[in-house]
Amino acid sequence: MRLDPFFKARRIAVIGASRERGKVGSVILKQLKNKKAYPVNPHAKRILGLKAYASVKEIPHKIDLAIIATRAQTVPKILQECQEKNITHAIIVSAGFKEIGNELLQKELSEAIRKTNITVLGPNCLGVFDAHNRLDTLFLPEDRLKRPKPGGISFLSQSGALGSAVLDLAAYKGYGFAKFISYGNAENVTASDILEFLAKDKDTKVICAYIEGIKDGKAFLKSAKKCKKPIIALKGGITKAGSSAAQSHTGALAGKKEIYYGAFKQAGIIIAHNLEEVFIFASIFSTIKTKPRGKRVQIITNGGGYGIVTADAIENRGLALAKPGSAIKSLKKEMPEGVVAKNPFDLLGDATNERYDKAIKAAMKDKNNDAIVVVILPQTPRIDLSIKKTIIRASRKKEKPIVAVITGSEYSMSLRRALEKEKIPCFEYPEKAILALSAYLRS
Repeated sequence: MRLDPFFKARRIAVIGASRERGKVGSVILKQLKNKKAYPVNPHAKRILGLKAYASVKEIPHKIDLAIIATRAQTVPKILQECQEKNITHAIIVSAGFKEIGNELLQKELSEAIRKTNITVLGPNCLGVFDAHNRLDTLFLPEDRLKRPKPGGISFLSQSGALGSAVLDLAAYKGYGFAKFISYGNAENVTASDILEFLAKDKDTKVICAYIEGIKDGKAFLKSAKKCKKPIIALKGGITKAGSSAAQSHTGALAGKKEIYYGAFKQAGIIIAHNLEEVFIFASIFSTIKTKPRGKRVQIITNGGGYGIVTADAIENRGLALAKPGSAIKSLKKEMPEGVVAKNPFDLLGDATNERYDKAIKAAMKDKNNDAIVVVILPQTPRIDLSIKKTIIRASRKKEKPIVAVITGSEYSMSLRRALEKEKIPCFEYPEKAILALSAYLRS
């Protein structure tokens, strides 16, 4: 299934464009301000300064993509008009189909899609956003929903509202996105089709998915197994109450949690149990490029208690606390009295940037570990922000995954942001860092 036109369309018809500020068709048209957009509305001459057309068939240009934002009952007829205009792709934003129990209209829509052979995203969806070429069909205005900067995360979501909230939060936290796809009731384009498309997309490095129900489980698993990129999935409707809500939301038959989780594991999909975990996993998979070799973790810290908590988290997540080799043990002679050159490698509360530098270099050389967790408490007086150079230098070698744990307020946050800008995964709490690292080392 060809999905490129959803992201590379040059001429776009907005059917249901409105002069009324805040209405769905008005916002979509405004979001397409940098593209060649053609408003379709039989009751208007001009909308947002653009000539309006009574029907899509009246537009005197070839149209690559139609966005339909009209009453549900009108959609099948509009698809017929799109076919007569030789439009091959359409996004149906309109809701009011099987998600509200209107099975008859859903069947009529399905028949219209079959007859016209138009590739359809939706209905009951937000559409798409491409951060790299700024194609944006979302009907949520930018002053309410901030768009993320370009990056490597792509997110497909059966729920438009959940997906948009994730997008807004991702932008606020500084995550880089490739593509966002809201696919709603999935009458035509399914999660499997989107997975296959994103697997080949050059901008996508990691795929996140919110799924309520899957039409063709075998096709989805086949697509997931073929995909060479990490897939992180959050399954909605895993409880009886959630399953019932999913059916009235996108018309999805949610299915049993055990079946989905078992299938996800079989396909190598990383399971997120909540929205926060989606972000936690995405942050590490979209930044670290070093191939995992094992599950042995070395901790470097300037706080004894933090080292203990991190060690507990490592064991609780099924990872191994590395047994330091000669590269780390030999550092004991170069360190002040009281420094524990073991695991955790405790540099003490008076640790300096130089002490961290020596410890990280030794841990990188040590053959007894596969990953390094660097815990930095910048509240101690001899640590300053230039410590970032040490971590960045080590990370650029791409020999082992390095994860940073930095807890605190403004000063700590400035260090976290500096490291995140260099694509080094940073976390406020050890437990979250180890949760992310565990998913990465097991992938």
